[in-house]
Amino acid sequence: MGNGDSTAQTDSSNDEVSPQPTSFPPVDNHGAVPANKNIEFVLDIPLQVTVQIGSTRMLIRELLQLGQGSVIELTKLAGEPMEVLVNNKLVARGEVVVVNEKFGIRLTDVVSPNQRIQQLG
Repeated sequence: MGNGDSTAQTDSSNDEVSPQPTSFPPVDNHGAVPANKNIEFVLDIPLQVTVQIGSTRMLIRELLQLGQGSVIELTKLAGEPMEVLVNNKLVARGEVVVVNEKFGIRLTDVVSPNQRIQQLG
């Protein structure tokens, strides 16, 4: 090439490329951070936590007729556990409690880590 590039050019139409084995340097864990410290960077990520007491389906006509004192029938039965969802994924079930005049939920069943991982996929 005329611009001072000393790269040799070859005619690729005549050359055949043969695969060569690859070797990687050995992995050392001397500079690795322990696993419990690796997770610390995700501890401040906000998540949406929802407690679902039930659901129903209705027509727009029915929705427009709702007023103060209206009752919406839900699919869950009274006394049935509430579902705790994190980012719309089930993580636990529990019962409603009142603590210092505020509603809360006492967890009665937590979904196993394996089941939570399966929900991600």
